[in-house]
Amino acid sequence: MRIVEKAPAKINLSLDVLHKRDDGYHEVNMIMTTIDLSDRIEIIEQPTDDINIVSSATFIPEDRRNLAFQAAELIKQNYNINQGIKININKHIPVAAGLAGGSSDAAATIRALNKLWDLNMSTTTMMDLASQIGSDVSFCINGGTALASGRGNDIQPLPSPPSCWVVLAKPDLSVSTAEVYGGLNLNQADHPNVSAMVRAIEQQDYRRMCALMGNTLENVTMQKYLEVKQIKEHMIRMDADGVLMSGSGPTVFGLIRHESRAQRIYNSLNGFCHYVHAVRLYGAQSALD
Repeated sequence: MRIVEKAPAKINLSLDVLHKRDDGYHEVNMIMTTIDLSDRIEIIEQPTDDINIVSSATFIPEDRRNLAFQAAELIKQNYNINQGIKININKHIPVAAGLAGGSSDAAATIRALNKLWDLNMSTTTMMDLASQIGSDVSFCINGGTALASGRGNDIQPLPSPPSCWVVLAKPDLSVSTAEVYGGLNLNQADHPNVSAMVRAIEQQDYRRMCALMGNTLENVTMQKYLEVKQIKEHMIRMDADGVLMSGSGPTVFGLIRHESRAQRIYNSLNGFCHYVHAVRLYGAQSALD
């Protein structure tokens, strides 16, 4: 038997880091939304009691370091399942890019195994399991658009943002999330108005939404990697409606209302950076279908 699940990428429209928690994580307040860029997860039952990862991207781990592996292992342990599986990951989301590719793969694995093994897990149960794997995995269980707080696993659904194009640009480098958080000085950091962003989305105010975009981690990454700053400045010069780094980076995205301008910005970045893509903003849970 085989199950196929879509694993959409996310961007952060707003990301505020509040303080360091007693458990070592940082308290965050952020808005995430899914975009039309997805990995494809295929899970096939195996005759042996093993978890085998096969990925189209040769540079991602295929052992316990892989979040999809961790998701499968956690479910097998929690539900005393002795069935083996093969997880095929067809990668389209760039790795270590601030787009939650690994987290979305893990969430898709949880959803797929819930169907494959008839576990009848509720969304809440799946999200609780997801929170044990990584901070973004809980959001990725449902996707759509949400306000995430705590260490990123307290999820409050939001309406879909106004429809627009998203141009993604990632330089040829990977960023360590732990390193970025380690370099953060919260007393000197910029703190976006997340509550105002929630209202802009609820009111479908596209211009206000673009004006309120902000990421506390952005300056830390830009100070370390000049390429990230250069990409953001280029998108601003090309008149993207709103430009921001996603997560801890290094991917920078621009929101653009009109397809013709999105295509011009995409063309101007092609060849300028390692990875460029133009996609639609999904923002709805139907992105998982």
